[in-house]
Amino acid sequence: MEAFFVSTGIVSLAEIGDKTQLLALLLAARFRRPWPIIWGILVATVVNHALAGAVGQVVADLLSYEWQHGILAVSFLAVAAWTLVPDKLDEDDTPPIGRYGAFMATLIAFFLAEMGDKTQIATVVLAAQFDAYLWVVLGTTLGMLLANVPVVLLGNAAADKLPLVWIRRVTALAFLLLGLYAGWLVFQPA
Repeated sequence: MEAFFVSTGIVSLAEIGDKTQLLALLLAARFRRPWPIIWGILVATVVNHALAGAVGQVVADLLSYEWQHGILAVSFLAVAAWTLVPDKLDEDDTPPIGRYGAFMATLIAFFLAEMGDKTQIATVVLAAQFDAYLWVVLGTTLGMLLANVPVVLLGNAAADKLPLVWIRRVTALAFLLLGLYAGWLVFQPA
């Protein structure tokens, strides 16, 4: 259960102010149909994070204890620094509006936006750290939903009120602490 709670907390905090949250706001404003957007976010996140978690499990199986925790420490520290940089939605990231509507636009846009994103990298790292693939994927998926569903439901009014600078700082601190802990584990007997 630790993997679930840590994954949920880390990803929900890391997602605040992320480009996918901005994408959720854009989709909500464009389609004005929250439930197909929420379902699209859910499906895209499950598929994306299941793949990322599988990569994390493979990496964990291939590396020794020391290498694994050393790479985890560096990865967490890198994500901590990355979290401090605010994202903005590029015009190239806007979802296409086609005949498939809000669900398909959200599914495709969210899946592509998550490729190489900090929450996908965090999923890889968390799956490598915890030997609990399912709990990590469920936790990171719930974290994405906790951060994005309110944006879809409440729209622009709620997004303007969030103290994004402080949320990014708290998230960066959480990744920093995880990185320091993983680095400390490198020097502990296995």
